[in-house]
Formats: sequence, structure tokens, C-alpha cells
Amino acid sequence: MNYRLESLKKHKEWHGKIETKVRVPVDSREALSLAYTPGVAEPCLAIKDDPEKSFELTRRWNTVPVITDGTAVLGLGDIGPVAGMPVMEGKCALFKAYGDVDAFPICIASKDVDEIVNTIKLISGSFGGINLEDISAPRCFEIETRLKRELDIPVFHDDQHGTAVVMAAALINAAKVVEKELGELKIVINGAGAAGVAIAKYLLKLGVADIILCDKFGTIYDGAEGMNEAQSSMAKVTNKSGVKGLLADAMKGADVFIGVSAPNCVSQDMVKSMAPRAIVFSCANPVPEISRKAALEAGAAVVGTGSTEFPNQINNVLVFPGLFRGALDVRARDINYEMMIAASYAIAGYVGDELSADHILPFAYDKGAHEAVAQAVAVAAAKSGMARK
Repeated sequence: MNYRLESLKKHKEWHGKIETKVRVPVDSREALSLAYTPGVAEPCLAIKDDPEKSFELTRRWNTVPVITDGTAVLGLGDIGPVAGMPVMEGKCALFKAYGDVDAFPICIASKDVDEIVNTIKLISGSFGGINLEDISAPRCFEIETRLKRELDIPVFHDDQHGTAVVMAAALINAAKVVEKELGELKIVINGAGAAGVAIAKYLLKLGVADIILCDKFGTIYDGAEGMNEAQSSMAKVTNKSGVKGLLADAMKGADVFIGVSAPNCVSQDMVKSMAPRAIVFSCANPVPEISRKAALEAGAAVVGTGSTEFPNQINNVLVFPGLFRGALDVRARDINYEMMIAASYAIAGYVGDELSADHILPFAYDKGAHEAVAQAVAVAAAKSGMARK
């Protein structure tokens, strides 16, 4: 099947992937009086006196906007906010299908950080949490940081942290397959944008000590020219051996390659230069850094990609529905590292006895996996002081 052409055909048939649903009767005078005027005045006044009651008296407790400015949509780049709508609608459909979260696409026609932050702040009273999506680096870092500081509901940039959480889950299980310890792994991450930086930060939190970040010019190291603020910060805590050179230089002797970058940038010779029983996660979409077949032929022991066509799809759809479900259920103030780590281990642990080189993650459509993430996140939120109920 040509998925692109078939998808275009289906989108014309669907006329949108989500819709609203009325949850109460509005079919009589009494029903209207309760759901709308005059009865609705009473909950309005209750919320006026105590805004927190908006979580009890409206659907706010279960609603999340999927917000983009359209500057980093999938592998398409800066295509604009309206062109990003099909992706945002798809994300909303997954929120509902796997987490029973009511999500709505919000596309902001601005690339100005102040405008985006202010817009989200102004509409935040309608929602129980904020999901940022497909916003390019380095602007996405500042937008998320400011919103986390200024809002009292969870703010989550899925391209950063959702990717990091599922990548870590895959790595936890892949390391078991190749019988290596997380803390002893030498990891090379190609792609030093939003996802790559977030993955590196997160893996450091998990106890990985040896990480080298690369961009299209080569390795990121302390003192390198042309880095943005986020890359410069990461250069101080990664690449401790000071490796300078291209991606091929960084990959020599590495246990793990993680690609969130560009198609066909890794050769079989580069994989052959890695350590024995190497792990290769080539997740560029729609074309990976190296194909699964080529990586296996070059000696990789475990290979993951972003594609549904092959085993070990590494996709953040395993993360955000359950993560937000758990956070919303306990009315969390934010999503912190403790909650994210709980999600990673819940995803990895769900595989159980079925763990193998070709099965390091649950299938994205397994609702049990999403339920496990939600439960683990809710517990972690309570333990770490993030829960309000």
C-alpha cells in the first residue's frame, strides 16, 4: 500500500479525525434549564469564588490542547500551523483512543516566543494540561521553560520528552537483550535539536554517563563554535573525552547509536565500527539514518526504527496518552522527571517475558501498556509531591 496516497484519500473521506460529543441531555425544557440557563449560573458563581472548582464542574479536568506553530512538523519541517493540522488532529485522536483524554488541535500563527507563550497562558484556563507539538529548536526550549514556570498545570513538549521517555524504555530493554548495564553504555546521539538534547538530558538522569551528541557538522564538545544555548549547556556534561570530528568518528566503539536526525547518514561501515552486540535506533522519519536490514547485516544485535513496518517501532504514542491520563487523574501541577522515569520503566516492564531482540517495546495499540503508564505516572506524581488529589 502507498500509505501517503491512501492517507490523502482517507483524509478527504473523513473530513477530520475528531469531533465533539454532547455528554448531557438537552432535549427538554428541564434539561436545558439544568445544562444551560438559568441553572448554569450556579456553577459559574461557584467557580468565580473558587477557580479550582473548574476542574470539578466542567470538563477542564480531562482536556488538553495539542499546540503547534507548524515549524517542525514530522519530517516536513516548517510547513506552517494550518498545514500541521492533520498531524495535530491525529495526535488528538490518539489521546482519546489510548488515554480517554479530550484533546484539541490549536495552531498558532506566530513564531514569536513571547506571542506564543502569552497566547497559551491566555487560554490555559480551559485545560487541565498543555501538550506542545512540532515547535522547532531552540525556541521550543524557551517556550516550555517559561510555561512550566508560569502555569500551574502540566506542560509537556512531546517531541522532546515523549521521545526521550520511549527511547529510554527501548534502551532499558535492549540493554537487557545484549546483557549490558545502562551505566556502562557509550551512546552516540545524532541530532542535536529538541529531541536529541532532551534524550541526552534524560539518559543522564537515568544514570548513563558516556554520551556524545552530534549535529550535521559533527560532534558537540565544550568550546565548539556555532552552538545554541541548549547545545552549549549539553556540551559541558556530555562528550567527556572531548571527541572531535564527524559522526563516523564518534561511533567508533560505541555501544548504542540513537538517530533523531536525517536519512541515510549512517553507513554499514559505521555500524561495523561499533562495539560488539551494538544497539542501533535509527528513528528519522520517513527515511531512517540506516535501514533495519542494513544495520542487522552490519552486525547490530538490536535495531529499532520509527516505522510501523518493522519490529521495535520506537514511537512516542506509547507515552503521551498514558502520561497525561495519569497526570490528569491526580490533577498534577506539572510533569516532572520522576513521572517520566516511571513511564519509561512501565513501558519497558510491560513487555515482560516476551522480551527479545525483535520485541523490546509493547505495540502502540496495546491499551494495557497505556494503562500501565497511567498508573505508574499517577503513583510517581503522588510520591514526588506533584499531585493535588
